[in-house]
Amino acid sequence: MVFRKLPGVSASGMGLRLSQKFVFLLFLSGLVTLCFGALFFLPDSVRLKRIFLSKTESQPVTVGSENDVREHLKKGAKDPEHLRGITSAKGETSTKLKALGRKPSVTNEAKTDKKVAGGEALEDMTLSRSKTDSASKDEKVTSSSNQGANTDTSFDYNKFKKCLLKPPLGIEHGKPSDPQTLQRREKVKEMMKFAWDNYKSFAWGRNELRPLTRNGHIGNMFGEWGASIVDSLDTLYIMGLMDEYNDAKEWVETSLDLNSNGEASLFEVNIRYVGGLLSAYYLTGEEMFKRKVMVLGEKLLPAFNTPTGIPRGVINLGSGTSWSWGWASAGSSILAEFGTLHLEFVHLSELSNNDIYTEKVMNIRKLLNKIEKPHGLYPNFLSPVSGNWVQHHVSIGGLGDSFYEYLIKSYLMSDKTDEEAKKMYYSALEAIEANLVQKSPGGLTYMAEWRGGILDHKMGHLACFSGGMVVIGADDGAPEKRQHYLDLAAEITHTCHESYSRSATKLGPEAFRFDGGAEATATRLSDRYYILRPEVIESYMYMWRLTHDPKYREWGWEAVEALEQHCRVEAGFSGIRDVYAQTVSHDNMQQSFFLSETLKYLYLLFSDDDLLPLEDWVFNTEAHPLPVTNTTVSPVIVTQVSVL
Repeated sequence: MVFRKLPGVSASGMGLRLSQKFVFLLFLSGLVTLCFGALFFLPDSVRLKRIFLSKTESQPVTVGSENDVREHLKKGAKDPEHLRGITSAKGETSTKLKALGRKPSVTNEAKTDKKVAGGEALEDMTLSRSKTDSASKDEKVTSSSNQGANTDTSFDYNKFKKCLLKPPLGIEHGKPSDPQTLQRREKVKEMMKFAWDNYKSFAWGRNELRPLTRNGHIGNMFGEWGASIVDSLDTLYIMGLMDEYNDAKEWVETSLDLNSNGEASLFEVNIRYVGGLLSAYYLTGEEMFKRKVMVLGEKLLPAFNTPTGIPRGVINLGSGTSWSWGWASAGSSILAEFGTLHLEFVHLSELSNNDIYTEKVMNIRKLLNKIEKPHGLYPNFLSPVSGNWVQHHVSIGGLGDSFYEYLIKSYLMSDKTDEEAKKMYYSALEAIEANLVQKSPGGLTYMAEWRGGILDHKMGHLACFSGGMVVIGADDGAPEKRQHYLDLAAEITHTCHESYSRSATKLGPEAFRFDGGAEATATRLSDRYYILRPEVIESYMYMWRLTHDPKYREWGWEAVEALEQHCRVEAGFSGIRDVYAQTVSHDNMQQSFFLSETLKYLYLLFSDDDLLPLEDWVFNTEAHPLPVTNTTVSPVIVTQVSVL
C-alpha cells in the first residue's frame, strides 16, 4: 500500500498526525482544483470541455478547402480585386449630389417631439404591437430566442406602410417617361423572365440552375433550400411578374423546410434567406414571410456561442452546431461574414420585439472598436476565441468588402441616428484612402490590397461595389469632403467600367491588376472568368440615382448587350471562363445572385427614382431592400444602435 511508504505512517493503524493530515488535504484539494480548472482554461479543442459545457456551445471545427472561398463568400466567390479610377476631368463628375436623407439629422431626444408629415409625432410612427396570430408548430419561436422579449410581439404592417415617405413601387412602378429607357427596362424584365422560366423548368427547388446540362445545382454554401427562389422573390415582385412571384411564394410556404439538418454559411443564409424573406415581407405584407424569417433568425443564434461572441462561419441549422472554415487562417472568422449581419439582425429584433438580435451584432461592433487596428485598417481574419486579428491581410474586395458597406448602410438605415456606425465608416474610409487607394500611370484610381504593410496592386470585381458605397455616403461626411467623395466614387466606377471595356466580351474579369505594365486587365488565367457578377452594375445604379449622369445608363446598357451576346444560352444564362476570348466557353452556372442583384440593379437603373426610393430603403449586400428603421424600429432599439 502507498501509505506504508510514507514516513510517520503506522502499518497497522494507517494513522497520520494532525499536521500531516492538513498538508495532505491541502495538496489533494489543490490537485482537484487544478484538474477541473484546466478543463475550462485549455483551448476550445479540448474534448473534455464538451462534457461540462452546454451542447449548444459550438466547437472550433474546421472543414473545407481554400477553394471554398469562391463558393461561400459574397455572391459565390470572394477574391479581393475590383476598383478603377476615372480618367475624365473632374468637371465631368461634379454633378450635384442628390441628398439621401429623409430629413435633417437630429438627436433621438429631439426626434421624440419632432412632428412628421401629416402632423404625427415620431412616437406615433413607432409601430403598435399586439399579440401575434399563432403560427404553425414548426414556425414557433422557442423560448431561447424569446428571452428578453416583450409579451406584445406583433408588427403593425399597415402602420408601417403609412410611415414610408413614398410608395415602395412608385406612382407607376417607376415607369420611365423616356421611350428608349422604357424599352431597355422591358428588355431587362424579359431577361429575368427567361432566367426564371428556365430555372423553374429544369432546377425547381434546387439552389441554382445549370443551363447547359439543364439540371439543378445544390452546392454546400447555402443549404438545400431553393436559394434562387428566395433570392428572386422581391425581384419578381418589383418587376410586376406576379404569376412567377406567386409560384415562388407558394414554394416558400409549402416547401421551405427550415428544420432540416443542412450545413450552410452563416453569411450566405443571412444575406440570401433572412434578407430575402425580410424584403418580401416588407414589400408585400405576407405574414408567412415574417413567420419563416423569425424561425430562421432563431436558428442562427447558436453560431454566436463563442468566447467572444464573434460567430463562426458555418452552421448546421438543424443541430445548431457551428464551426470555422477549413481554409480560414487558424480557425478564424471572416470580416465580411461576421461584419455583414447588422442590417438584417436589427430588423429581426424589430419584427420579434426581441433585442437579442441587435445585442448580438452590437457586441461584434463593441469588440471591433476595442481592439487595435493596424493603421486604422480592419484585417480580414479574426479569432472567435481570442478576439484578436490572426493575420494582417486587408481587402476592400473579397473577405472584407461588405463589412464596410454595412457600416454606412447601418447609419443610413437608422435614419442617420447611428452615430457610431457613421464614425466607424468614415474612419475606415480615411484609412483606406491613406493606405489602399492608388493611381495608375494611366490615371486610373484603384484600391490595392494590403498584406502586412506590402501593397498588392490588384483589384477584384467584388471591390467594384465601392463606387456605390462611397457615393451613398458622400452627403454625410465632412461638408468640405462631399465633392471629394463624389469624385472618388466616380473614379472608382470609371475604373471598373474600364475593366469591362478592355475585354473582348465587354464583361469584366474576376480580378485585374495594375503592375507589370497592365492596367485594369487580368494578367493571370485564373482571374479571367466572369460569373454574372453584379458589383459594377450596382455602382452604375447608385451613381445614376445620385448624379443622373446619363453615361451610367449607357454603361449599363453595354452590360446588357454583353450579357445577351455572351452569357445567354438556350436554357438560361451562364458565366464564362475567359472574358478575353473571342469564342466564349460557358461555366454552366446561372448564379442565384444574377436574379437577385444583377438583373434587379439593371431594372432599377432604367427606372425612375421613385421605385424603391433611397430615402425609404437600404439594399442589403444581396440587393434585398430593407426599410429605413425610422419607419419600423422602436425607440428602445434605436437607442441601442446609437449609444452602445
